[in-house]
Amino acid sequence: MFKKFSQLGRAFMLPIAILPAAGLLLGIGGALSNESAVKAYPFLDQGWLQTILKVMSGAGGAVFANLALIFTIGLAVGLANGDKGTAGLAGGVSYLVYTATISTLLQLFAKEGAAIDTGVVGSIVIGATVAYLHNRYRKIQLPQFLGFFGGSRFIPIVSSFVAIFIGGMFFVIWPPIQAGLAQVGAEVAKLGSFGTFLYGFLLRLTGAVGLHHTIYPLFWYTSLGGQEMVAGKMVEGAQNIFFAQLADPNHTGLFTYGTRFFAGRFATMIFGLPAATLAMYHSIPKSNRQKSGGLYFSGALTSFLTGITEPIEYMFLFVAPWLYVVHAFLDGLSFYFADLLQIRIGNSFSGGLIDFTLFGILQGEAKTHWLRVLPLGLLWAAVYYVVFRFCIQRFNVAIPGTEVATSSEESFVSSENTGGTSSRLEDEARIIIQALGEESNIESVTACATRLRVSVKEPQRVQKDTIKNLGATAVFEVNGGIQAVFGGKADLLSQEINDQLKTDSND
Repeated sequence: MFKKFSQLGRAFMLPIAILPAAGLLLGIGGALSNESAVKAYPFLDQGWLQTILKVMSGAGGAVFANLALIFTIGLAVGLANGDKGTAGLAGGVSYLVYTATISTLLQLFAKEGAAIDTGVVGSIVIGATVAYLHNRYRKIQLPQFLGFFGGSRFIPIVSSFVAIFIGGMFFVIWPPIQAGLAQVGAEVAKLGSFGTFLYGFLLRLTGAVGLHHTIYPLFWYTSLGGQEMVAGKMVEGAQNIFFAQLADPNHTGLFTYGTRFFAGRFATMIFGLPAATLAMYHSIPKSNRQKSGGLYFSGALTSFLTGITEPIEYMFLFVAPWLYVVHAFLDGLSFYFADLLQIRIGNSFSGGLIDFTLFGILQGEAKTHWLRVLPLGLLWAAVYYVVFRFCIQRFNVAIPGTEVATSSEESFVSSENTGGTSSRLEDEARIIIQALGEESNIESVTACATRLRVSVKEPQRVQKDTIKNLGATAVFEVNGGIQAVFGGKADLLSQEINDQLKTDSND
């Protein structure tokens, strides 16, 4: 179970790694090319500048718009035991078939305008299913007249047929789930400040699987977010009202009360999550910090500047879902206290420094109470740091750069680097294969940021000292598997070992 759970967490690391860059592009481009931002700040209305910003927004948005597809492919590749390219192709094709099935069924049987968005939930189901089929049937032998479709070619075919069935299943079960969330949203709107807490909590909680899109539009664009007369026109929806007031040169006093559905974001996104990232960084072994620091820093910067939090959240969501619930609860409290403090800052789509500056600082304290975010944010940074540091260390959360391990599960062996390290990657991989007990003893070889991870049939056959002599700073056993800390070279060794194992099997 440990090996399977650890493998699931590693499978998500490949698609997660692209999110910080995409988040920066989307956050900066989207916030500064937003129509309301351009109207409020005419200096942004430069043709060449808007072209650059819109291209940035489109490029980053393309990644997040297809996040479920990307996660499906990443999960299929990460969970495949071999021939990972075929698994990735099968995952991509199956997800397209899955979404097309739902779309077609909606056209045939649902009301006009109905939509189903299963988000990351759908990608997990499809990706895991494809990986299971791939590992089970990639070496299948069909009758001779069907021989061309045997082996790995069989996987995209059978996966697509299964995806049709899964799509039909989601078509049946998902609309009631979406309708239930919409009903919850209607009830939340009636509960005042406590409703604001529930809104923030549920928005963050459902965001883990992409279901937040069924909640926030109800408050941003419909009467659930309020109704107000602005410049002689009745406007409804929290964001619609805010932007109408922003464009009204005669507006005085605080912005609309509907900003309670935005203002709680800033303490979490600018202060809380970057502090949580620092706590995660401080929780990993010092020997791993140099290799993992870039991932943590980029995730914190993305949240701080743009308010896009997925690069941080996906670092712990899949290895410790309970910690994500704690994070959602803290985020709900952030919304609650921002409401009590009468913070009236709106946003374009997120709650990073860019939106905070445009729609808070530059609008003035009299309209937004933006200064109150600073003490709340500093408090929230301290809370997030303490909570995440405690939880990660107390419960050994397997964030990037560290592992879940107990004294009963592993025997840790540490060693200083010694001589005898081969100068050629091919030679090192060959020696490691021999030290692992040859190909017959190896089940799978993967790597994370710093560790070579190997599942073996008989751990007692592994020659740990030989592996350490190649430069591993530590070699230890975890539930029938071997992990060797090679730093940044771990992934290269994993690829070379798998290449050699594949070559040997074809000889």
